[in-house]
Amino acid sequence: MRCPFCHNPDSRVIDSREADEGATTRRRRSCPACGRRFTTVEEAVLAVVKRSGVSEPFNRSKVVAGVRRACQGRPVDEDQLQQLAQQVEDAIRASGVAEVPSNEVGLAILQPLRELDEVAYLRFASVYRAFSSVEDFEKEITELRMRHHRGGTPPLPGLQIEPPAPRRRGSARSPSAARDG
Repeated sequence: MRCPFCHNPDSRVIDSREADEGATTRRRRSCPACGRRFTTVEEAVLAVVKRSGVSEPFNRSKVVAGVRRACQGRPVDEDQLQQLAQQVEDAIRASGVAEVPSNEVGLAILQPLRELDEVAYLRFASVYRAFSSVEDFEKEITELRMRHHRGGTPPLPGLQIEPPAPRRRGSARSPSAARDG
């Protein structure tokens, strides 16, 4: 590590400590040339490999921007978007790989977004999974309904499971009325 004071290309580590719950490492260093001390903060770079093969550093603001579009007009605030982006980054970092395909980022977004807002989830999933028909939407909505039914949690308005219509025994009209016409 280059000394920020005298620009000597060498320095000696005096002390190392984890910071930010292990996400970064703080190192106290000493320059052998000028004798001054300084601190560096190291963070593992998480790279996203796009479909084109280009690799770029993970950018949490891109996650927020994509999810924000799906949440447009929904009761989701900026803090919730930031928390979701943090959950996505944590999940990707927990995988332990340095480079992640971009589709893995999309997959990591789906679950927390489903828990945050189901309508926004449907919007995001329709683009991410490239829904091509009404049947694709119907299938996803059915899965959301079943998830609520199994979990006993109330769905959002519009996603309720319709109770079956009560079965009627016979006709409301009497047999003589049916004949008379």
